[in-house]
Amino acid sequence: MKKSLLVLSLTALIFASCGEKKKEEVKKEVKAPVEVVKEATEATTATKEVETTNDAVTDNVALGKKLFTEKTCATCHQPSVKVIGPSIKDINRIYTEKKGNIVKFLKEESKAIVDTDPGQVAIMKANLDGFVKDLSGEELAALAAYIRSVK
Repeated sequence: MKKSLLVLSLTALIFASCGEKKKEEVKKEVKAPVEVVKEATEATTATKEVETTNDAVTDNVALGKKLFTEKTCATCHQPSVKVIGPSIKDINRIYTEKKGNIVKFLKEESKAIVDTDPGQVAIMKANLDGFVKDLSGEELAALAAYIRSVK
């Protein structure tokens, strides 16, 4: 009986001591993933902020393209070729080179810098008066974003 009690005590002692080591190992294993998850969460948050910004820009360009088509700007301006008016690429390039403000032009607060021929300017003015004058600042900014997006 003493031997049985001794064996049982030793077995209990071994299990108890192994259990403490395992608890320490488990604690160490849990700490590392928590830090990794924290870093991953921070990275995901940053990515979501960038995606949100990109989505807003994409939405603004899409709205600009829609308005460009609906307001019949596309009748005179094509992305790559001059039709009646200069191509969108040419407009974009010249406004970029001359640091012009497309929105101010659309509001008729600045002169034409792409096609300055008086006949063309008269046609543009008539179109701006008829198609663009009722657009909000946000819609004008969207039109400008679309024009800048065509490369």
